[in-house]
Amino acid sequence: MINKQKYLDRQTFVKHLFDGMHIMVGGFMTCGTPEQLIDWLLESNINDLTIICNDAGYPEAGVGKLIAAGRVRSLIASHIGLNPIAGTKMSDGTLDVTLVPQGTLAEQIRAGGAGLGGFLTPTGLNTPAEEGKERLEVDGQPYILERPLRADLALIKARQVDRYGNLNYAKTARNFNPVMATAAKLVCVEATERIQVMDPEVVITPHVLVDYILAEVRDGR
Repeated sequence: MINKQKYLDRQTFVKHLFDGMHIMVGGFMTCGTPEQLIDWLLESNINDLTIICNDAGYPEAGVGKLIAAGRVRSLIASHIGLNPIAGTKMSDGTLDVTLVPQGTLAEQIRAGGAGLGGFLTPTGLNTPAEEGKERLEVDGQPYILERPLRADLALIKARQVDRYGNLNYAKTARNFNPVMATAAKLVCVEATERIQVMDPEVVITPHVLVDYILAEVRDGR
């Protein structure tokens, strides 16, 4: 059994939501995206969300469902090309989209989780990605100062969870999930399989980073 203090049901989840919150969502083109938790977001009445994720999902999957429903005010992502609704909303001004190089996005989240004030990168120099940002020089080389990203809530998809709340992930579904679990005030996890105790050698996200668990599908041994 999962630690009851970490058990997550819909009612508990919804009470933590509020309009205008910043939410990180794990996944890469919906691989490793917690669809049940996104559905609970969709069923709630919250609006004006800022979503931080790799991409805009698809119109019928991932964060794309929230975008299509008009719940998202701002999207910070690496690309939106597989969701035409996101592109249309960006063009007509109903969705504020900030496109960030994928490695930069991951490092911004990591910096947020590590409590850093930012980091220096040459990626994006002399491109629109540099607009409005500070340029610094180190040993004669120019760099962009990228600020950290943090969120009110992170929605994570795990392969396994044990009764303490330790997590591991399924292959490429690992993507943004572990780093996002470090960078939010509240971390809610949707897991595919429950097990009693996880071998420490396969723990990727330790239980101290996890606030709530929604475990589904089946029990493991």
